[in-house]
Amino acid sequence: MKFSVTIPAYKSRFLDEAIKSVISQSYSDWELIIVDDCSPEDIVSIVKPYLTDSRISYHRNKKNCGAVDVVDNWNICLSYCTGDYVICMGDDDRLLPCCLEEYATLISKYPLVTVLHAWTEIIDENGSLIAIQQPRTEWESALSLIWNRWNSRKHQFIGDFCFKTQNLIEKGGYYKLPLAWGSDEITAVRAAMRHGIANTQKFCFQYRQNSLTITSSKKARIKMQATLKEYEWFMNYLHGLDEKKLNDVDRNYYKTIMSISKNRYKNIAQNCIDDLHGNPFRLPYWYKNLKVFGFPKSFFLRCYLRSIF
Repeated sequence: MKFSVTIPAYKSRFLDEAIKSVISQSYSDWELIIVDDCSPEDIVSIVKPYLTDSRISYHRNKKNCGAVDVVDNWNICLSYCTGDYVICMGDDDRLLPCCLEEYATLISKYPLVTVLHAWTEIIDENGSLIAIQQPRTEWESALSLIWNRWNSRKHQFIGDFCFKTQNLIEKGGYYKLPLAWGSDEITAVRAAMRHGIANTQKFCFQYRQNSLTITSSKKARIKMQATLKEYEWFMNYLHGLDEKKLNDVDRNYYKTIMSISKNRYKNIAQNCIDDLHGNPFRLPYWYKNLKVFGFPKSFFLRCYLRSIF
């Protein structure tokens, strides 16, 4: 089987490390597709020395997709793929040498699964380990994926997922939300609906946390809009399930998810607090949009007080 590793590139600082991490894989049947999102940085000079390897290709967008529409570039990357499975990693992330080999082993064990997940280390700008993801069972259902994410899994990124290419294409590609806020979760759950998700039991991916990542951006209002759209998608999916047809384990997950789904303001609140903390003069904007975001006035007042203390 062949893996397509894609890098939607915009930043140059860690790109060389990302490329080398793919070349260093113990599993050799892969292609690396780098799509330069019309970056003002010199991406091509970094990539050019590697183009002697026929497995590596470089493409440059005529127009920049930008941070808000970054998922568009993920899907442009997908359009170039010829592999059976695809990974979309950041231009500052790294695959550990065992990554593709571990995925191949899991695919052989769970041939019906169309999404896999790599146990991930979080590193800083110097490549030093600062955190790790919580361990996951080797296989879990889509409802387990949702329940765990909503309850305790703090770290999750698009780069630590591997999707069956054709299945991803048939579902319309990576699910688009502004700033990709929640896109990884919805894309993974869509792929796990029928046959679940297989998780590596070894660390296989490194996500780099730094000041340049989209997730550290302060575009709180856009994140708010994306969070609400994500919530709406999950509610539509959950309400469409027939509880009677679920097995006992998934039925328990379902009941618990539905009971905690009403507490949907946690992430929304943090977006509001971050924005007000950065600029208290945005208070009129948030107050004006109380009904749009579904905020009760008491909730908004708590957000405001938390932003100033």
